[in-house]
Amino acid sequence: MKYILFFALSSLLGCKTSQLIHSSSPGNELFKVAILYPNGEGKTFNMDYYERKHMPMVAGYLGKNLKFYEIDRGISGRTSTDKVPYLAVGYFYVKDVAEYNKAIGQNREIIISDFKNYTNVQPVIQISEVRHIGFNNAK
Repeated sequence: MKYILFFALSSLLGCKTSQLIHSSSPGNELFKVAILYPNGEGKTFNMDYYERKHMPMVAGYLGKNLKFYEIDRGISGRTSTDKVPYLAVGYFYVKDVAEYNKAIGQNREIIISDFKNYTNVQPVIQISEVRHIGFNNAK
């Protein structure tokens, strides 16, 4: 009986490994748009406005192309005493970069004019292909 339980548990854990997402597989493409807000002398950022107004507004423009989005608030650099390099980072995870660019292009002026409501920082944008998402199976 112990061997059956061990074998069943091993099989289940093995299945979890096979659930890793390989987004380079056809039909699983995923792209991440990172919007980084560098820290610096005199830089300001209103996180409440960004979370409640700006990011949801932009997410609405992306429609069904958007899988999900994330918002990070910088709290420190490499160590707890290092100055935070980015005040905030926003991420949009989208299925199609061309559709993302089209949606942003059509709403560019509205998006840019909203910056003044939450920051004086010029964001840095990077678009990346998500190649692999893995999960920690440690207990």
